[in-house]
Order: sequence, then structure tokens, then C-alpha cells
Amino acid sequence: MAADWLGSVVSINCGLTLGIYQGEVSSVDHSSQTISLKQPYHNGVRCPLPEVTFSAVDIKELKFLDIHSTVNKPGTGQGAATESSINASARRGQSNRVALPHVTSSSQSATAPITILRRAPAASNSRGPTQATQKKSGARNGGAGGPARTRDDECFGAGTDENMGADFDFEGNLALFDKAAVFSQMGGAGGSRAQHHGAQGDQKPASYRHDENILEAKPVVYRQITVPQPGGKEYCTDSGLVVPSVPYKLHKRLLAAAERWGLSLERRLETTGVCSSQMALTLLGGPNRLTPQNVHQKPTVVLLCGPHIQGAQGVSCGRHLANHGVEVVLFLPNFVKMQESVTSEVQLYGGTSSKQVASVKDLPASPVDLVINCLDCHENPLLREQSWYQSAADWANQNRAPVLSIDPTVGSAHRSVEAKWILSLGLPLPLAETESRVYLCDIGIPKMVFQEVGIRYRSPFGCKFVIPLHTP
Repeated sequence: MAADWLGSVVSINCGLTLGIYQGEVSSVDHSSQTISLKQPYHNGVRCPLPEVTFSAVDIKELKFLDIHSTVNKPGTGQGAATESSINASARRGQSNRVALPHVTSSSQSATAPITILRRAPAASNSRGPTQATQKKSGARNGGAGGPARTRDDECFGAGTDENMGADFDFEGNLALFDKAAVFSQMGGAGGSRAQHHGAQGDQKPASYRHDENILEAKPVVYRQITVPQPGGKEYCTDSGLVVPSVPYKLHKRLLAAAERWGLSLERRLETTGVCSSQMALTLLGGPNRLTPQNVHQKPTVVLLCGPHIQGAQGVSCGRHLANHGVEVVLFLPNFVKMQESVTSEVQLYGGTSSKQVASVKDLPASPVDLVINCLDCHENPLLREQSWYQSAADWANQNRAPVLSIDPTVGSAHRSVEAKWILSLGLPLPLAETESRVYLCDIGIPKMVFQEVGIRYRSPFGCKFVIPLHTP
């Protein structure tokens, strides 16, 4: 009966280790429990061996893909080929039977199945006896009308033995590639490029990071401002630029030269008022505080101003704050004669309908959001001895509100009003060492004006008009 299966095309599953083999049955041996395939394929690739023999112990599943001999019952006119699936597994210490069913006709079986007896080895972990599953494929292998083939058979059923050539020789083709010669050429080209770059003094690496520029850049110069008398106090910006301080006399010459170039006192007051009010709005909370939904909690700012140019700068700042919805209270003592700049700024401030007082008693008793100090004067330090000055300074120190000083004077370490922030104009003055945070304001002095007084200047402000300064 074993001869009936010779020539049939089968698929043998030997598990994950050995894989799946397909081929034509060349021999079946009952005694040794083996089956041999000729012209086999292993996992879809043709084997170099002409014939492979399998033991029943290694076979997990066996499927018939094409049966060589079919038996038809007389009078039916057609035969039915079956595709049987055999799951071969053995239990420990027990023998199993693997049944290879033969082709059956439509009414009865014409040939008894071949039975291969084997005994599983003691070390094998088998699951149990195998069961044969038969699947009808009469429509696939023919019928009464002739060899009717399905679309799958027409596409995939054609034999590949004749067209399948030898396996691709990877090792032979790799041997044809002279890697040493190619690498030597690449190394020579790289060496010549390295020598070329070395001759030009280019020491840059061959590759760059995402944050590196392939274009050559000049080294950064952090000391872009130099003064005629170096050695004074110096500050640095957030980007590391050095900003030296200048004495008050040089600062006064700088402002006078700016006026000759056309930067009048009125322009300077307006610029100072805009920049200082912008800084004050930021200190008050900026967009988080000044919103249409927060009109019931408007911030309150008190300006302490004297009858001089520094006081006029404070009045200008108060006008801009009032225009942005801040509750402003201006303190300015009564004087018979004031400077024209102060008078004009007070007149403009009156157009905001904000409060103006001349006595400390009229200032708010409760803490306010911010106090702006403009009491000091560079030209007349004796104002500190007057009663209105001392009363305003005492009120500021007792109000417990943070203080912003605009353009303070250069004096001793002890100040009448302890400021949390200091705003300098143009270039900082050599202020005494305090815990105040120093900021610098751009008041629009051109570069040529700095050169006229002997200062080599390059703007450290970048995209801002007010920048913080740090002590190195």
C-alpha cells in the first residue's frame, strides 16, 4: 500500500526548529518509520540535497498537496482527492499511530490507509495521538466536466520545479567585491580633503550638530562699550555683555551732547516716561493684572516727585500709567517757582484726571501696589534736608510697598528710600553696593553722540528697551 503514495506532493511540518518541507514522496518505510521526499523545498526555498528523509518522531503535521494516483468508483465519472492533515505528536513513554488516509471515492474507501507505527523517545514531550482530518477537494482536482481549476490553482498551482534555478551564491558574489581597494580609495580621498582643509587652517569637524552653523562666525566680543576712564564699576547683561558705569560728570556731558544733536529735554522726558511706565506695568503684573475682567482691582501707584528734572521724569511716567488704567496718586510739593519742564508735565498729567497731592497726609494710609521714587536731584543734594522730603521718605519706608527709583543719585550706601528696583538712563552710574536690582533704560541716544564724548558704544539692549544689569 505504501507504493500508492509514491509520487504524491506533500507538506511536512517539523515544528519551529526544523521548519516546513515540501516535496514529492519517493519512499515510505514501515520498518524504520521514515518517509523520503525528492526535490524538497525547505521553508519555500529549494534544498540543495536531492532527497530528504524524515522520521515519524520529527513530523508534527503532514498535508497532501497533490495525490499522484486517485481511485474512482465505477459509474460516478469523477474522483475526489482529499487533503489530509496529520498532527503527529507523542506522549511520554507511549506509542502513537499516524494514519495516512488514502483517496476515497464518493461512496466508500477503495484502499486502506497506510499506518506507520512508531514509539516516541523517552525524552520527548508529546501531547497525544494524532488525528487525521480529511478535506474534500474534488472541485480543485477535477470533476465530471474535466480538469476544472479554480482561480487559486491557476495563479498559484503551477509547478516551479522547472523554472526554479539554483540558489543565489551570496558568498561568490561577495568575493567579487574588492572591499580593500574601495576602502583604500575612500581613505585616500578623505586624507586629501583633510590635507586641503588643514592647509587652509580649517579645524571644524566633518559633521555638525543641529544647533551649529556651518557658516564661519566671528568670535563674540562681550566688551562692546568702552569709556575714557576704565576701571570703574561694571555690570553685565543676561547675554554676558559688559556695561561699564560712567561718572555723573561724563553722564551730564553725554546728555548735553544729545541735546545739541536734537534729542531735546522734552523728548528725553517722554522716552523716560514710556520706558519707566512699561517697567512699572510689568512689575504690577502685566496682562495678568490689567485685564477688562479685573477692573474692580485696579493697581494703585504712588509717585513721589520733587521740583526738578528727575521729578518731571516721574510725572511723565505717572501720566502713561494713568493712560493704561492704573490708579495713580502724584505727590509734588508746592513751590512758588518750578522748572518749565516740571510745569508742562504736570499740566499734561492733569488731563488724566488722576489724583495729585502736595502733603504727605493726603497719601494713602494703606499699602499700595507700587511706589515710584523721584525725590532725589543730581544738582541739589540739599533737598534731602527739607521737611517735605523727609516726610515723603518716611511715608515710603513705612508703607511696606515695593519701591522703584528712577535715575537715583550717586551717594552713600544709606539711602533715604530703600528701593527694590533702580532704573538708570543710557549708561549706569557707579551706584553704591545695595540689594537693589539695577535696570538700564534706552533713552534713544545715537551712536555718534557717544563717540563725541569719547565712549565707544554698541547697544546692549537687543530687542528690548529696558534690560536688567547684574554685578559680575
